[in-house]
Amino acid sequence: MPRVDGRASDQLRPIRVTRDYLLHPEGSVLVEFGATKVICTATVEDKVPQFLKGQQLGWVTAEYGMLPRSTNTRMGRENRGPSGRSQEIQRLVGRSLRAVTDRSKLGEHTVWIDCDVIQADGGTRTAAITGGWIALADAVGKIAGIKPAAVLRDCVAAISVGVVAGQPLLDLNYPEDSAAEVDMNVVMTGGGEFVEVQGTAEQVPFSRARLDELLAVAERG
Repeated sequence: MPRVDGRASDQLRPIRVTRDYLLHPEGSVLVEFGATKVICTATVEDKVPQFLKGQQLGWVTAEYGMLPRSTNTRMGRENRGPSGRSQEIQRLVGRSLRAVTDRSKLGEHTVWIDCDVIQADGGTRTAAITGGWIALADAVGKIAGIKPAAVLRDCVAAISVGVVAGQPLLDLNYPEDSAAEVDMNVVMTGGGEFVEVQGTAEQVPFSRARLDELLAVAERG
């Protein structure tokens, strides 16, 4: 089945990363996966949450949100706190970044990663993780007395895969994602290790062979 945008089944959308996108944050990135655009900023604070005080450990955490007109119809602002979906995604981003961070080398600093979707066309969480790591790396490099190579053990990135009309596809856009029989997000380190795999059968259950096939497509991507 030909894809809407003419890509091969295992082809990524064009990816563009613009670093130092904003003036004020210690790290800021505009990351684009095709038409999906996410601004990721990293803010350094010289303190840690109460539960970490005195332990000589740093903290990395994330927040995620979508602008009201980032989608094809306007959505309301999350004025009363993040929705369940936003909470789930921001926890995923935070877990993914902490997985490659040696917090004992970060000192008692907190790095906030804010991921704001300005245009959504599928894969916003995977773009947020990918851009969030770059913003984190840039911010850590600006902390006095900290060696980024010691703090960041590896890089981390994420991509979506899925099954549409029986065919495994890499990096789903919105029309593909909304029609997917299986939808999966895969987070991996630069060394090829898995950080998290989120897979859901949207229509019918999938086999272990299909799971292995999708993970192989994600790894190649």
